[in-house]
Amino acid sequence: MKGGAYHQRMDVTSDRSSPRNRTREEIFRALQGGSITRAHLVETTGLSRSTVNHAVARLIAEGRVTEDDPAVKGPGSGSGRPAGVLRCVPRHGNATAIDFGHTHVKVAVVDGSGHMVAQRRADLNVDLYAAEAMDAAADMLRELRQDHEIDAGSTVVVGIPGPLDSASGLVRSPTILSSWVGLDPGQELIRRLDLPVHVENDAVLGAYGELRRGAGKGYADFLYVKVSHGIGAGIVLNSEPYRGSLGFAGEIGHTPLSGYTELCRCGRRGCLEAVVSVSSIMAQVAHTHPSLQSDASLQGQPDDPTTRRILNDAGRMLGGVLSVLSNLLNPAALIIGGELGATGGPLLEGIDATVKRDAQPAIAASLKVLPAQLGDNAELVGAAVLAGELAQR
Repeated sequence: MKGGAYHQRMDVTSDRSSPRNRTREEIFRALQGGSITRAHLVETTGLSRSTVNHAVARLIAEGRVTEDDPAVKGPGSGSGRPAGVLRCVPRHGNATAIDFGHTHVKVAVVDGSGHMVAQRRADLNVDLYAAEAMDAAADMLRELRQDHEIDAGSTVVVGIPGPLDSASGLVRSPTILSSWVGLDPGQELIRRLDLPVHVENDAVLGAYGELRRGAGKGYADFLYVKVSHGIGAGIVLNSEPYRGSLGFAGEIGHTPLSGYTELCRCGRRGCLEAVVSVSSIMAQVAHTHPSLQSDASLQGQPDDPTTRRILNDAGRMLGGVLSVLSNLLNPAALIIGGELGATGGPLLEGIDATVKRDAQPAIAASLKVLPAQLGDNAELVGAAVLAGELAQR
């Protein structure tokens, strides 16, 4: 399918739409985390034993899963017959994952199981230089293929840090990604890579990464919030990403905060992103630590009461917005990722305190505020997992 557009939705069960087939795919995804017994599947999925057994039998018949003979595994912990261990059959073929952040480009070659074989990163202003960023991604992919003598595969999944029209494939916001507006990133990358390309919002891919490989495992409904140079949310409902009617769901970075006048990249003042972002936080930290550069990374910066207070205050401001979303969607968890999310403690404590104060009591009592297990690599991991899944269709 070289050189053609690739307009498939991200839900990998779209061609397996019956309830029975969706259940089978749910069980298959649970198996992708590693070896597991049928009893453990019953426990982790909440499905009945007969449902699990039927789905496993189908997966084995399709050649997607194997089960070790318990007779060769030695005695179990009890007196009964030891349980067989289920494993996904290794899948062949490679794919490619690309993550465009506001200030970086990451590229990875992925195996058929969605695991990254090799990756590279370049730092540049992605917002202002769309063509250069896409050229850099294509160059890094060629270098990865040459250096590691691996094939780029048949599928490319790409994340971009802005609103993407799900119908047209065009970037629609002239203020968030100024040099990307009106571009079709999928077609631009098809022209550079001569491979099918699937494009998603980066926070959606971050949510997908956490759902499949991170802190989202075990939660059917959660919000993944990327807090970095920009702020965006990936929404997962009933174990599937939710994008909204145009594909713009989760664009929370430009929510206005009452009483704040900081100028935002969108041209307005007082947006959440202008007040709570890496650049804003670093400017505050640099003000109290004159030896630091305001455009430096947060990683490895001073851990002192002033810095912790700055991060905690940022968490409280973000928590106010997330409280409203929690009342609306009633998620089981808020998973905080991105470069700021990776700082952990004070930011998450601020979010948690505000959500528990402002969300409805029953919602707040059941809601978990968690750090992204995949750190600031969740978007690339999500792209990698999806690329592996699409490559096997």
